Amino acid sequence: MAKSPWTITFLSFAAHLKLSCGYSDHTVSAYRSDLEKLPAYLALRNWDLHPQAIERFHLDDFIQFLSELGLAPRSQARLISALKTYFGFLLDEGQIVTDPTELLRAPKLGRKVPEVLNYPEVRDLLAQIDLSTDHGLRDRALLETLYACGLRVSEATGLKLTHLYLEQGFVRVTGKGNKERIVPIGPEAVKHLEIYLEYVRPHLPIQPEAENLVFLNRRGGGLSRISVFTSVKKYAEAAGITKNVSPHTFRHSFATHLIEGGADLRAVQEMLGHESILTTEIYTHLDTEFLRETIMSYHPMNQRG
Repeated sequence: MAKSPWTITFLSFAAHLKLSCGYSDHTVSAYRSDLEKLPAYLALRNWDLHPQAIERFHLDDFIQFLSELGLAPRSQARLISALKTYFGFLLDEGQIVTDPTELLRAPKLGRKVPEVLNYPEVRDLLAQIDLSTDHGLRDRALLETLYACGLRVSEATGLKLTHLYLEQGFVRVTGKGNKERIVPIGPEAVKHLEIYLEYVRPHLPIQPEAENLVFLNRRGGGLSRISVFTSVKKYAEAAGITKNVSPHTFRHSFATHLIEGGADLRAVQEMLGHESILTTEIYTHLDTEFLRETIMSYHPMNQRG
C-alpha cells in the first residue's frame, strides 16, 4: 500500500529532527503525535489535501476546532510550535513555496515572567564575594560562569575540565537528556575560572569520582546544588537584594539581558538548550524602564535638533 504524502513528509521530518537537530526519540514521537492531528482533521472535513496545498485558513479552522473541543492553550501553543517547525522544514527543503504558519500565533498562556536581576544587581551580588579566600575564588568563578553562560545549576556543578575551551572562548555543556551544546563564555568569567583553576583547585584533596569536575567543595568532591543555592542566597542578602534570588536567577538574567541587548531569539534558545522556542519566548519581556529609555532615545519625536 502506497504511503500518503503526509506520511512521507512526516518520516523525512522525523529523520531531520533526530539526525540534524539531535532530538530524542521521545521528542520526535511527540512532534509526530501533534502533527498527525492535522491530516486527521482534514479527513474529518473531507478535505483531500496534501501538505503542499495547505493554506493559512485551513490551519485557522484546525486550531479553532481543537479549541472548541477544549484543547488547553498550552497544548495549542505546543501544537502550533510543531506546525511551524514542520512547515519551516518543508520550506527549507523546497517542498513548499510559502509558509502557511508564518502569521499563525500561539495563544497567550499567561505565564509568570521569571524574576531577574538587572546588571547593577548582578555586579553588587558578585562584589560580596571575599576574593581573599579559596572559597570565595571558587564561588566567584562559579557565579561568573552561571551568568556568562546561562547554565542550569546542575550543568554548572557537572561541568567537566575536559569540556572547557577557555582559549577559544566556549564551554561544552551537558544538559537535559544528556544533550550537549556549545556555549560561548566571556572574558570576565574566563579570568575568574583561570584563577580558580590555577590557585585553588590543584590544592584540594580531589576525590577519584570528582577528578574531571571543574567545581569542587573543600573536601575535593563535587558541589551539591543545595550548597550553591545557599551561597547565592547569602550573597544576595549581603548585597541588600530583596528579590527571590536562586542560582536559576542567573540563567533568567543571562537570557533577559541578551534579549534586551538585541540578541536573536533562536540564538538564545540554542545557548539555553531549549528544545522549543516557546520556552525561550518568555524572555522577550522587557522591563518598563528599558522600554521607556529605548523610546526616549530612538523615537524621532524625542530627538532634539
